[in-house]
Amino acid sequence: MNKLLLTTFIFYSITNLNAQDNTITSIHKVLDDWHLAAAEAQFDPYFDAMAPQSIFIGTDAVENWTKKEFQNFAKPYFDKGKAWDFKAIERNIYLDGSGTFAWFDELLQTWMGSCRGSGVLTLEGDSWKIQHYVLSLTIPNEKIDQIIPLKKEKDSILSQDRKRDW
Repeated sequence: MNKLLLTTFIFYSITNLNAQDNTITSIHKVLDDWHLAAAEAQFDPYFDAMAPQSIFIGTDAVENWTKKEFQNFAKPYFDKGKAWDFKAIERNIYLDGSGTFAWFDELLQTWMGSCRGSGVLTLEGDSWKIQHYVLSLTIPNEKIDQIIPLKKEKDSILSQDRKRDW
């Protein structure tokens, strides 16, 4: 009996690990294809990877876009045949227990130098969709004092313009 339980446990564990590996591989592909679609200025494939109610947060403090707003911003770049080219250097993907919710962080090589992307995906039917994405500039800690004055004026304007409504 103990041998049967142990065999069942091992089989279940291996099967579960294989399924998790396949899921993580699928998510890597979604994100890699998403970045590639931007690099190749493929508007529909790029935005099809995003859920209808998704949010994209860019590097500027005012860039907190719904999918529709982000499409409107990005369309002229895609129409010119040149959007942006981000390549993942490293990526970490995490899954919830149900296997239908994932979050990730990635270090990217971009025209701005290294950037950090992070986000959330959900499984919709048999497709992973990006629900939320945040793009951030990476600034070495020892250089932050040089950056603060560059953003101070806009930060001041933003803090006056924005009111909390929660």
